[in-house]
Amino acid sequence: MSTGTTGIELKTQRRSLAEFVELVSSMRFAISLLTLIAVASIIGTVLKQNEPMPNYVNQFGPFWFAVFDKLSLYSVYSAWWFLVIMGFLVASTSLCIVRNAPKMLKDMRSWRDNVREQSLRNFHHKMEWQVPLPRAVLAQQMVMRLKDSGYAAKVVEKDNATLVAAKRGAANKWGYIFAHGAIVIICVGGLLDSEMPIRVQQWFFGKTPFSGSGVIADIPAQHRLSLSNPTFRGNTMIPEGSSSNTAIIPQADGVLIQDLPITILLKKFHIDFYSTGMPKLFASDVVITDHVTGESFPATIKVNQPLLYKGLALYQSSFEDGGSKLKLTGFPMTGKTTKRFDIGGEVGGSTPLERSDGNSYTVEWSGFRPFNVENLSAGQDVRAVSKAESFNDKFAVGLDKRLGSAAKNANNKDLKNVGPSVQYKLRDKTGQAREYQNYMQPVTVDGTTVFLAGMRVNPSDPFSYLRIPVDDNYSVTEWMRLRAALQDPALRQQAAARYAARAMPQANAEALRGQLQESAAKSLGIFAGNGQEGGFLAISRFLEKVPAAEQEKAADIFMKILNGSLWDLWQAARAQDGLKAIEADDKHGRFLQLATNALSDSFFYGAPVYLQLDEFTEIKASVLQVTRSPGKSVVYLGCLFLVIGVFSMFYIRERRLWVWIKDGEGGSEALMAMSTQRKTLDFEKEFETLKAKLPQSA
Repeated sequence: MSTGTTGIELKTQRRSLAEFVELVSSMRFAISLLTLIAVASIIGTVLKQNEPMPNYVNQFGPFWFAVFDKLSLYSVYSAWWFLVIMGFLVASTSLCIVRNAPKMLKDMRSWRDNVREQSLRNFHHKMEWQVPLPRAVLAQQMVMRLKDSGYAAKVVEKDNATLVAAKRGAANKWGYIFAHGAIVIICVGGLLDSEMPIRVQQWFFGKTPFSGSGVIADIPAQHRLSLSNPTFRGNTMIPEGSSSNTAIIPQADGVLIQDLPITILLKKFHIDFYSTGMPKLFASDVVITDHVTGESFPATIKVNQPLLYKGLALYQSSFEDGGSKLKLTGFPMTGKTTKRFDIGGEVGGSTPLERSDGNSYTVEWSGFRPFNVENLSAGQDVRAVSKAESFNDKFAVGLDKRLGSAAKNANNKDLKNVGPSVQYKLRDKTGQAREYQNYMQPVTVDGTTVFLAGMRVNPSDPFSYLRIPVDDNYSVTEWMRLRAALQDPALRQQAAARYAARAMPQANAEALRGQLQESAAKSLGIFAGNGQEGGFLAISRFLEKVPAAEQEKAADIFMKILNGSLWDLWQAARAQDGLKAIEADDKHGRFLQLATNALSDSFFYGAPVYLQLDEFTEIKASVLQVTRSPGKSVVYLGCLFLVIGVFSMFYIRERRLWVWIKDGEGGSEALMAMSTQRKTLDFEKEFETLKAKLPQSA
């Protein structure tokens, strides 16, 4: 028996209804729906689902963000069109089963004993023989031998002959029924675990996502889902020593609060790492309290080892900072002041920051890591400039080109823990913000010890790092002193005079000394920025005015004057603070070179202050995924049916065999014919075996 691709044909005068039912119940329609679901699943796999909307805007831009949002591609599996396809697939597959299953069950029970001798002679696989046995005895002998070969047999008397009808593997038809039934069951289970129940509550019971901020306990009832909600999948973040009785369900325009029938108290969060810094194991020691019975019990939730309790499943999803306490020292990055200040905060909170220039900022503490494993393998110096580069390229290197991650060579790994780091956003009064990541301890990179201060404008961008060289006390004090001195016109003039006097100590070189002093002051002023762009970029802009043939020579002279002037600027700043002069040696010369590069890069850093982490108290938090999924058992049942169905269709072969026995001269004449739906080598071997077995004499 074969199944057609057409659907149920209703006998009705309403042609449109008949065509609709025929289409929905047809196999071609079900296959088309399966194809659409497969395409949608590919989209849902490639495109991250249920991310914050700003992430999609940054990734696709405003135009494509709006297009994809209209198509609900950011939450494919809960999109209305996906649920509609699922519903039609359930209906179509169910109708296919209703249409074909009765026929198949009838065919499984049928012996197909309405064949005739002539029709058996038309079979490809057939054989004839004669035996000196009565017809009845031969028929019983055929039944016994077929049963011995695994066939069920039936004897039918017709047309003055005896027909032995046999069959084997009729259960193959169950494969179709189980496989198609599995599709229906799995889709129903998926719909039970989908967001459909939540959508229904939003459509008919006034539930709306919450898009504001505040304490969860104070969020109004229209944003909360009751304990009777049949299905949900949400997350709850619990700091150590704290508890939670709610879960957060993300929505496209906010969140919904799901009340839980239990309270989860996090006693301790455990985490272990590989040498690469990747988490190896994290687990939560919790205490669960049932709101109904009041009973409490301890449990440990690990990755791939969830806690199952009264229809709820608690999975170890991830971990976050639970509000670590931070103490930092702030250094001004603008103006001529070097006055440092203390500032503190808590991860997840914010701290106001008032500056002496009247500008106000807010420090939003977004992250803290107690250790960072970086690849510090030696590679090409990112500051190296090839001789093939143009003169302007030498100076117009910005922070993003000059600086980067310490992990520059992925093939030659030197993994080291470089210590704690703090991450924060500095937001001005207009709402604009940049994100920063500063390391607590100095790091040795390319043979130099520096403090790494990362910056990025967009959350999707990688951090670019400003490298502040350490001084003799392994601090940033000397660099900060030099930075402030560069912004002090009086100190620049003093440094220019000191440099001119040091470069031309002759008594009769007064005129040249004055010219050199003026050049040194101008060089320092250009490098300082004079209220505009500064650093090597400003020097590049200045030297563009020099004729091209003279630029290389002018650049060498300019840099010699600048380097000498900066040395004297450093000495003048120390003298102003009552400190002795720095010894002129290779070590301090190297420091000044690195400090000059960092001063140039600091114009791209874009922060009025540099915050250095001094102390911290780490508080870890566990992120648990809390689910109620009544459709899970349904899906498991569907998967079982699918396995049974596929196994039955591919590994159970239906074979039909007939033996037509009629009286002959001195005995009986037998005609055997055999058929199957799929002709394979095994079928050919079985036919040859039966050809040798059935005609054997008793």
